[in-house]
Amino acid sequence: MNDMTALSMQDLLIDGRRVKPLSGRYFNTVNPATEQVIAQVAEAGVEDVDVAVRSARKALDGEWGHMKASDRGRLLLKLADLIKRDEEELVMLESLDSGKPVSAIRRQDLPAVIDTLVYYAGMADKINGQVIPARADALTYTVREPVGVVGVIIPWNFPLMIGMWKMAPALACGCTLVVKPAEITPLTALKIGELALEAGFPAGVVNVVPGFGKVAGQALVDHPDVDKVTFTGSPTVGRQILQGAAGNLKRVTLELGGKSANIIFPDADIDAAVKAAGSGIFFNTGQVCSAGSRILAHADIYDEVVERLAARAKSMRIGDPLETSTSMGPLVSEVQMNRVLSYIDIGRGEGARVVTGGARATDKGYYVQPTVFAGVEHEMRVSQEEIFGPVATVIKFKDDDDALRIANGTVYSLAAGVWSADIARVHRFARQLKAGTVWINTYGPTDIRLPWGGARDSGFGREHGDMAIENFTEPKVVWINTGR
Repeated sequence: MNDMTALSMQDLLIDGRRVKPLSGRYFNTVNPATEQVIAQVAEAGVEDVDVAVRSARKALDGEWGHMKASDRGRLLLKLADLIKRDEEELVMLESLDSGKPVSAIRRQDLPAVIDTLVYYAGMADKINGQVIPARADALTYTVREPVGVVGVIIPWNFPLMIGMWKMAPALACGCTLVVKPAEITPLTALKIGELALEAGFPAGVVNVVPGFGKVAGQALVDHPDVDKVTFTGSPTVGRQILQGAAGNLKRVTLELGGKSANIIFPDADIDAAVKAAGSGIFFNTGQVCSAGSRILAHADIYDEVVERLAARAKSMRIGDPLETSTSMGPLVSEVQMNRVLSYIDIGRGEGARVVTGGARATDKGYYVQPTVFAGVEHEMRVSQEEIFGPVATVIKFKDDDDALRIANGTVYSLAAGVWSADIARVHRFARQLKAGTVWINTYGPTDIRLPWGGARDSGFGREHGDMAIENFTEPKVVWINTGR
């Protein structure tokens, strides 16, 4: 498989089959490493989304809605097996579409996808209610039922992994899906939809409608027969989704942005801290919601941290994502590249100093040099606003209170990291940091068994673990009169 020419025409996946968009419109998906067209993809419109939602509702009321929970679990395991079988194709599609290095996809994304499926396959028949002894003359208990038709809106930074974080628990709970992948990374979602059919999921359970957010995404949010929307993306779009969801008061889970602080104290293992700080901002070319984009270094070690981080940035192997030696690929699109470059210009204009990087890395492809800013003040835009690229801002702090003030001083609250050998300090920071996840003497690991999410402009609700079951089920009370 290569991108010398378009791979193929990619149609919508609705009601168990590939179908052409009713408008007849297609759009190009582009390899960000080469700027070449990979495929032409069907552009879902409002009418296509309506057909997909009706298909999902029919499946919910039909065979899928009457299937045993254990059988749903077996289908999820079968899907995991098929993903393992076609792993190399999925890795290639994800890399070509998003610019992610194949080594990173093999190391993180694909194993996480399979782990997620296996985890929720095991949970499918363990979604329990409770017997609650409310009165002596009644048997009262609760059950959890599927929330219904779920609109799944997938971001472009981790299409496979985050897509499965949403799809697997929803399917385990018995919901049906209309999946809207990001228009710039639609290919793996369509492939997963095909594998779901091969695994035996009934037609209409998984529908995939690539298209543009302002049309297909908005149609999904506005549709009165969609019961739930789960979205990962920007705070701006998250607010628009909330407004649209008010139409039928549909439930919403939002995982949005971040401007996470990674705090390094003088008593930390500086080698380990800087190594993790580099990974925390340069992994996936900085296109990570929990990226440690604000590196807070104590005044006593500030210059050392800046120097070591710059050396790590310079050592990054930028290149072809299909080469296993590549450690950093391109940004996902020309728009994103220009956004990141504009923020680098903003940082310079604010008086921050570029220690290394600061420019486009190649003439072809959307590559930006890994960049380290020193002399960053907390109030600067590059310290406050999410850049979503390989741009580290290193901020000096003087003591614990100053570090907490800076770390908590943004509109985001997704994640944070603390590096210190002082056990009392790290416990205090774990309690006082405003973040959904606090990493101590590490940065970045996640696990499907642990809840994930934030507050404020980082969204609301939690994904992963048993909290995802709450996202995709509705509790029902049953009251049986037993007499005296």
